[in-house]
Amino acid sequence: MTAPGLSPVTPDESARAEAVLGRLQLLVTRKLDGLLQGDYVGLLPGPGTEAGESREYRPGDDVRRMDWPVTARTTTPHVRRTVADRELETWMAIDLSASLDFGTARWLKSDLVIAAATAITHLTARGGNRIGAVVGTGPGVPEKGLSGSWWRRRAATAPGPAPSPPMIRMPARPGRKEAQGLLRAIARTRIRPGRADLGQLIDMLNRPPRRRGVAVVISDFLAPVEGWARSMRKLGVRHDVLAIEVVDPRELELPDVGVLTLADPETGELHEVQTADPRLRRRYAEAASEQRAAIARALRAAGSAHLRLRTDTDWLLDMVRFVAAQRHARTRGTTR
Repeated sequence: MTAPGLSPVTPDESARAEAVLGRLQLLVTRKLDGLLQGDYVGLLPGPGTEAGESREYRPGDDVRRMDWPVTARTTTPHVRRTVADRELETWMAIDLSASLDFGTARWLKSDLVIAAATAITHLTARGGNRIGAVVGTGPGVPEKGLSGSWWRRRAATAPGPAPSPPMIRMPARPGRKEAQGLLRAIARTRIRPGRADLGQLIDMLNRPPRRRGVAVVISDFLAPVEGWARSMRKLGVRHDVLAIEVVDPRELELPDVGVLTLADPETGELHEVQTADPRLRRRYAEAASEQRAAIARALRAAGSAHLRLRTDTDWLLDMVRFVAAQRHARTRGTTR
């Protein structure tokens, strides 16, 4: 069974998706179950959305929750306390651009995307909470200038149906069974050539407008920052936002292995690189560092919590540490 608009996958791809999901469910259940302190707390522990009493402002409080009428009457800054909803709605923006069909360590980046989505679903889909997703992939094989590209040759030999829409919305529904169906649909999504419009994908979490909840964006964020930074800021105005950045070590530095022939997974262009040149490796590392710093600045400016998962480390341990750090920060009176 396939979600509406998604391309059907081959039996081998479906079997692999089921195997990956089964293994992830076991890992997530064993390590993340028990971290929750109640049925209505998600991956980003926060104070809820229903208005409650006011109290004096303390350093570290979220200024978006300032109670201006009380502040004006008392001339002392106050913030409005909120109480947790009985139901939490979580939406995920899943980026499955061609750049995520890559990995040189323990995992493919796309595997980490599915893993992160599985962990978030486990942490939020309980107690009547609803979880939905929008999934974006590339538009298809480039039409101009890349007739001999790796992607075009791969697409020509790969059997499959006609291309599907590059962005699909999967409605938010409560229940474990619905959550399992959501994960299966995500895992069976076929990655297509090209780059998803990350800004448009994030904007889909704001349309139609919905009550305050949790929004999770899972991507490598390699699209130009100016294309998605504004969308992230708009998302953070209304929702608690978590950005999960997926990184492979070869995107941060190059090893000295002589001449490498590299294929751009989003355009199919081939490049030969002489990795024995120390100056080239240094420039590459510096450019990668600047790129990641720009991504981190944009996410921080959007007020988003930021979790980085690497394909060469224990992603589950990184997520456990992140959840624990969020809870510790919350007990000290901060949410970020």
